[in-house]
Amino acid sequence: MSSAPERTARDVTGLLNSAGHALSSRLNAALIEVGLTEKMQCVLVHALEEERTQIQLAALADLDKTTMVGVVDELERRGFATRQPSRTDRRARIIAVTEAGRRAAEQGQEVVDRVHVEALAGLPDDVRAVFVRALAQLVDDNREAGPKAVRRARQVVR
Repeated sequence: MSSAPERTARDVTGLLNSAGHALSSRLNAALIEVGLTEKMQCVLVHALEEERTQIQLAALADLDKTTMVGVVDELERRGFATRQPSRTDRRARIIAVTEAGRRAAEQGQEVVDRVHVEALAGLPDDVRAVFVRALAQLVDDNREAGPKAVRRARQVVR
């Protein structure tokens, strides 16, 4: 029987994935209080920051096109957002947040902030600040460094 290779470094990917999954689950459970999901909250907040297209919002929220369409459809169904023509590009559609959507996003942000504070509460103050800065740096440093997703060429049906 062969043995597994020796690990020479801690499985950071596994740790980050596990922590991210646990925090996302906790966040989605808490956002139910205000009738939102983590994805809906993310899209609302980014759409409130400035005029953005659905494609731009999908990139910011790290959502694929299909998921993004479903999120925006649900936001429209709930009266939180509408698709409107862009003022700067008549071919593009922006996601405009309604007044009800703005209120939902504000309530959602209170929930998000509370969950994040609770999640980090077990760390001492000085460690918490260093951890958050290090995590942000890790994300920023690796955002452009990693390989890009490869898209398959569209097949032409004849």
